Amino acid sequence: MTALVLLGCSAATGAVTAGLMAAGALAVAVLTPARGATGRRNAAIAVLGCAAAVAGSVAFRVHAVGTGPVAELAGRNASATAEVVVTDDPRETSRKGGPFPRESFVVPARVEAVRTGAGRVTLRAPVVLFVSGAEWRSLLPSQRVEVSGRFGRADPGEPLAAVVLVRGAPRVLSEPSWEQRAAGALRSGLREAADVLPPSQRGLLPGLVVGDVSRMDEQVEADFKAAGLSHLLAVSGANLAVVAGAAVALARTAGLPLAARAVLAMAAMVAFAVVARPSPSVLRALLMGGVAALALGTGRSRDGVAALSVTVLGLVFFVPDLARSYGFALSVSATAGILVLAPGWRDRLSARMPRWLAEATAVAAAAQVAVTPVLVLMSGQLAPVAIPANLLAGPAVAPATLLGFAVALIAPLHMGLAQLLVRPAGLATGWIVEVAEHTAALPLGVISWPGGVTGLLLLAGAVPLAVLVLRHRRPRLIVLAALTGLVLAVTVAAPIVARWPPRGWLLVVCDVGQGDALLVAAGPGRAVVVDAGPDPVPVDRCLRSMGVGEVPLVILTHPHLDHVGGLDGVFRGRAVGAVMVTPHGAGEREGVRLSADLARRHVVEWAARPGASWRFGPSELTVVGPADEDSPSGAGEGAAVNNASVVVHVRWAAGAALLSGDIETEAQAELLRRGLPPAEILKVPHHGSGRHDPAFLAASGARAALISVGADNGYGHPAPSTLAALHRLGMRAYRTDLSGDLAVVVREGALAVVARGRAPPSAGGARHPVRGGRAEPGGDEAFALAADLGADWVAELSREGMRRWGDEPAGVGRFPIPATSARVRSRFWPGGGTRCPHRRRRPTGCSARNGT
Repeated sequence: MTALVLLGCSAATGAVTAGLMAAGALAVAVLTPARGATGRRNAAIAVLGCAAAVAGSVAFRVHAVGTGPVAELAGRNASATAEVVVTDDPRETSRKGGPFPRESFVVPARVEAVRTGAGRVTLRAPVVLFVSGAEWRSLLPSQRVEVSGRFGRADPGEPLAAVVLVRGAPRVLSEPSWEQRAAGALRSGLREAADVLPPSQRGLLPGLVVGDVSRMDEQVEADFKAAGLSHLLAVSGANLAVVAGAAVALARTAGLPLAARAVLAMAAMVAFAVVARPSPSVLRALLMGGVAALALGTGRSRDGVAALSVTVLGLVFFVPDLARSYGFALSVSATAGILVLAPGWRDRLSARMPRWLAEATAVAAAAQVAVTPVLVLMSGQLAPVAIPANLLAGPAVAPATLLGFAVALIAPLHMGLAQLLVRPAGLATGWIVEVAEHTAALPLGVISWPGGVTGLLLLAGAVPLAVLVLRHRRPRLIVLAALTGLVLAVTVAAPIVARWPPRGWLLVVCDVGQGDALLVAAGPGRAVVVDAGPDPVPVDRCLRSMGVGEVPLVILTHPHLDHVGGLDGVFRGRAVGAVMVTPHGAGEREGVRLSADLARRHVVEWAARPGASWRFGPSELTVVGPADEDSPSGAGEGAAVNNASVVVHVRWAAGAALLSGDIETEAQAELLRRGLPPAEILKVPHHGSGRHDPAFLAASGARAALISVGADNGYGHPAPSTLAALHRLGMRAYRTDLSGDLAVVVREGALAVVARGRAPPSAGGARHPVRGGRAEPGGDEAFALAADLGADWVAELSREGMRRWGDEPAGVGRFPIPATSARVRSRFWPGGGTRCPHRRRRPTGCSARNGT
């Protein structure tokens, strides 16, 4: 606590605190009589002395990072060239928004030389580099590189001299040390050997063994978080115990004495820590393991609580910034819970169940109880599902770790043998993946709870009350009956009365953040997917919630990241028939990357052609655009690719919808010239961007507008001018950032829009019927369009206001609206709409009408 508070203060404050604590310890030692309360006297001296030592260490650390040339550069936001040593593996940061993929990394480093106006200055200052480019991926800890960039101040309380926004690629000055080269070879060998496993297992195995989550499947990672299994991906005491135990077993087999066994165990743990990288949990486990090895070598018993206390004190003294690490707090809390709570709970449970089961249950429960305050403070949630999840996954962790570590050792020597050995390890990781997936889907697995200090205080009040109630048999039975009833209500009654997924849904706009992902009904358990959003996790969750297990066709309107980045989520556990893409993206960088990805998946790729048509279940889909000729260019980055979006008209017995991708004003004008089919529902182009043609919106004839957009996106979507235009045209707009998933359904012979709701998703939703070409209010008005604020609001959108937003030229609000009859053109269906889409690789015939 002393380090946590003082890290946000000045060095002078830390020094004064250290002096006061030292004076207090001295006063207690001098003024308190040695006889009598000896235990309390010694405890007070120890606490004050330790606090003084930590405060002094923090003061020295804060002074070191807050002064010097690097801190001065950060204070002036100046640019400079520096020589830095990489101190940890570059961590890739995923970019979910935006059209283009970008490889960006965060690199912990240490500045050892900087070039300023006064010349080259040598020093040692911790920094964090923000970089982009594939060249950074291969760097290893201990490598020395030269970088150029702008220095800036770190967040208050962070023990960093600066953060550096690096420009360009690094210039490598030296190779990594031999031990880091060896560690890198072991890690890369494990990754290569795991390539023979399914995607979910090949990413998980390196995470379990050495904490390498660089290839972790995003959906598996989300399931691990929901199931309370994320700690398995942080290398800690369990991994070191397995490695040290194997080393001791080998030493015992060889007949080595106790001292030699201890040395071998310690050497194995240090080597493993180098391979796994010294994260907070690894450091804590390594020092505790060192205490255990010392006890083993001297033949003395060890006190686990004392070892933990010495470890924490030593780490915080030498590395005070660990006090701000949630990972370190979780690791220490879980270990303390196991040491303090688990033995007593095990003994009590042994009277009711086998001892091995009692011990496993007590360990899982004690660890979860101990980390709950930290989880509440960190994320504001309780995870009761974590206890059964850890009980089920625990038996597979040790075999996966042992086999995985053996694979890492063998892979650099014989890859074939390593790939043979990795398959049983894959079986163990596969079991863990299944446990995470099923437990994460359990109702009430994660319970929302107030976060921060408020939640911590509520938890502190609720725990004693719960203990008091559960101590007596009658209240305990009442609570058990109430919990049983709640679980039955959620698991049995909720699916019966819930209105999501809505009955008879035809179209769903998934809430995937800043991107597009739509589902078109194609029969029971089937859907055509139009775009996949930026992230595999939300689109997979949406498909799961709608009960979709088969995807006969995927339509990717254009190859921007916010439309194709979640493709893994579509393919996860589902059969996919074919993928249709824009015909104008083959030569673009994004199109080439997408084609390579589809070829890797061994899926048929078609190029869209206007007039191509399919029927799947209740839905008939027809390609409207783009035209065969090149797509029109436009203003801004990526406008040409946006204008090449595949536009699809979907028709049902009760009405139709127009799915417009990200087309901008130029492509909208082209479609308007060629003619638009009638539609009651419009998927607003480009997330409601201000680059729209009011004539296009009017010609669509729609009365309900669906906007797929991310909350608090950095693009200003949806633009106020677009919302105003939709309002003037009488369209009721629905936004995923406000209402979550949106579904189009049939009610009383007409189309209606149902909003699921957000944070947390509600069982039902708002229904707004669309009848006779008009959107009529219906259902819960809480989900009404946020922009539907009335004529007064629209009138206040002056020309100056629109110019200030920068979305449209002045005067766009008075754009003339064409007559409704102009929206239907006889030349819309060239060739009768039966032309087959063309394969890019080998054209073949197909029956376009039945979708085969």
